[in-house]
Amino acid sequence: MTKLDFVDTHVHFYDMQHPELFYAHWQPDVVHPTLGTRTRELGARNFVAEDYIALTRNANVTKAVHVQAAIGSKDPVKETEWLQEAADRTGFPRGIVAYADLREPDVDDMLARHAEYPLLRGIRDFSYGDYLTVPEFHRGFALLEKYNLSANMSVQWQEMEKLRDLAGKFPNIKMLVDHTGLPAERNDEYFAKWKQGMITAAKPDNTVCKISGLGMSDNDWTVDSIRPFVLHCIESFGVDRCIFGTNWPVDSLFSGYDDIVDAYTEIISDFSEDEQIAMFSRNAELLYNI
Repeated sequence: MTKLDFVDTHVHFYDMQHPELFYAHWQPDVVHPTLGTRTRELGARNFVAEDYIALTRNANVTKAVHVQAAIGSKDPVKETEWLQEAADRTGFPRGIVAYADLREPDVDDMLARHAEYPLLRGIRDFSYGDYLTVPEFHRGFALLEKYNLSANMSVQWQEMEKLRDLAGKFPNIKMLVDHTGLPAERNDEYFAKWKQGMITAAKPDNTVCKISGLGMSDNDWTVDSIRPFVLHCIESFGVDRCIFGTNWPVDSLFSGYDDIVDAYTEIISDFSEDEQIAMFSRNAELLYNI
């Protein structure tokens, strides 16, 4: 199996001893809403840029995009600063997706501070409740265009119509459906609802599907068990609006790094070489300008 150059669009680095960063999901007393107590295994050690580089040495990883990990930090911009320093030192990551609460009245100031770091490429707002339709969220969301930032959206099938409407309201902002639309179950009834949700999410031209995180709801995944999800995403969004990520090191709880990259490679092996290159690297490079 020929290894493609791979741009990993969803990785997390962390230093549990960092004096100004806090990682709420990986604390020793936390029960994660999806993964239970297993995230404590991740928090038992650090995972920094040098660790990622060593881990991916045989996987043809050329670039990586870091998605916010320091959940609960007093000042989210400190994570962007820390990641920029890592990139200056090691070349990884090549892009940063930072955190901001887009409903905050002073979010413009926070975005401006994030944007002082040249690798900033997007924002993830881990919002709660029915936020996709809230005017305060829309006000902050609109600012992403001002800073030329994409939006990482943690949405499930039940929310895809609202996501579609949000994308229609802000056609100049790229919106990434994170973690394959976060499928939560593995049965035929759920799969049918998830499929329709992804079709809905794909209708606006400015939505992109990030195929990642499938181990979180399929802990014993195989190539065959994730294949229908991967192929449906490509069918719904098209080759030019699909990118791949590993969700590392969270998905290290369920497989090895090379296992997931090899699985993606096998699943898309029937596509043309140009299409494979698009999904494995070129689309991400264009999206993130990296």
